[in-house]
Amino acid sequence: MRFAPSRSLRSRAAAGLTVLFAVALAGCTQEPAQPPDPVTVTPTIEPVRTTPPEPVVPTVWPLTGVETDELPDRPAVAVKIENSHLARPQTGLDQADIVWETIIDFDISRLVAVFHSQTPEGIGPIRSVRPMDMAIAAPLQGPLVFSGGQAGILALVPKAGIQGMNFDYGAPGMYRVSFRSAPHNVYGDVQTFMDNADADHSSTPPQQFAFARHAEGATAVVSGTDAATVSLRLSTESSPSWTWDAASGRWLRSEGSTPATVASGDRIGAVNVVMVVAPHPDSGFNAQLGAPVPTYNLVGDGQGWVATGGKVLEVTWHKDAEDTPLQLLTADGQTVELAPGNTWVELVPQGTGSVTIG
Repeated sequence: MRFAPSRSLRSRAAAGLTVLFAVALAGCTQEPAQPPDPVTVTPTIEPVRTTPPEPVVPTVWPLTGVETDELPDRPAVAVKIENSHLARPQTGLDQADIVWETIIDFDISRLVAVFHSQTPEGIGPIRSVRPMDMAIAAPLQGPLVFSGGQAGILALVPKAGIQGMNFDYGAPGMYRVSFRSAPHNVYGDVQTFMDNADADHSSTPPQQFAFARHAEGATAVVSGTDAATVSLRLSTESSPSWTWDAASGRWLRSEGSTPATVASGDRIGAVNVVMVVAPHPDSGFNAQLGAPVPTYNLVGDGQGWVATGGKVLEVTWHKDAEDTPLQLLTADGQTVELAPGNTWVELVPQGTGSVTIG
C-alpha cells in the first residue's frame, strides 16, 4: 500500500524550505564586519646624552703658525740689523720668525729681525734705532735691541712702551767681533736678550699675522694668481727681489741680481712675503750732513700684496694704533691667512717705491 502525503503536509514542508532558503540567503548577503582602527605603538627609547669631544687645537708658535709640542713662555726680541753691502752676509737672519725691511736715511735698507721660535747665538751686525721701529716693535710687547741712536729717537722707545736694549748703554748680550770693522761689527745673542727682558716685556708675544692650518689653505694659495718673481724698488739704493722655489717651498731672496745668503752660505728665503705700501715722510730728525731721517705712517690703511706658495694676492692692510698688529684683509674684508712659516715684510715707500709681479 503506497502512502501519499496530504496537501496540508506538503504545504507546510514547502513553507519550511522557503524559510530555510531565506535564512541562508540572508546569511550570504549580510554586511562584512569592519576591521578595527589601526593602533600605532611608539617604542620608548631612552636618549643617550654624551659630551661631544673637544676639538683638537694644535699648539703653534704665534709668529710663524708652525706646530710645536711645547710653547715656552719667553718674549719675542726685535733686533735692528744692518743691510748695507758692508754688512752682508749677515748672521742669523735665516732663523728669524719675521723680518721687516725698511728704508732709512740716505736711501739705505735696514732690517728689523724678530726672533722667538729660534734663538741663534750670534746675530748681526746690529745697528742704530730709527723712528719707524716703534710701530714694528711695540705690538710684539718685548725688547727692541739696537746699537745707539739720536737722543730724540732714543726717547721714542720708552714712550712707545718698548724696553730698549742699547749697546751704547752696556746692554748685556752684545759684543764686537774681530772679523768686521766698526761700526759694522756689533753682534749679539738672542737667548741673553730674552733672559734680560723685564717683567713687563717677558711674556709670549701676541700673534702678529693670521695663519692657515696648512700651507695649501693659505689665502694667497687659494685665491691668488700664479707668480714666479716679485721685484721691488724700495729706493735708489735698494731693489730686492724674490723668486719662487717649488722644491724648497719658499721665496728666495736676491739683493739686486745677487742671491742673498747668510754668513753660513745658506740662501735667505721666506714662506711668506708681505708687501706693504705706506707713506714714507720725513720724521723731523736729521742724520749726518743734515740728511732727513724718514719714517713710515703705518697707522691707517693702504695697499699691499701677499706672496705665498707661488701665488700672489692683492690685499689691503690696516693698523689701528702704533702698538697693535698690522692686519691683512682681502677685497671683501676677510682676514688673510698666511702659510705656516717665516715671513718677510717689505715696507714700500708710497709714491717712490714699486712692486712688479712676474
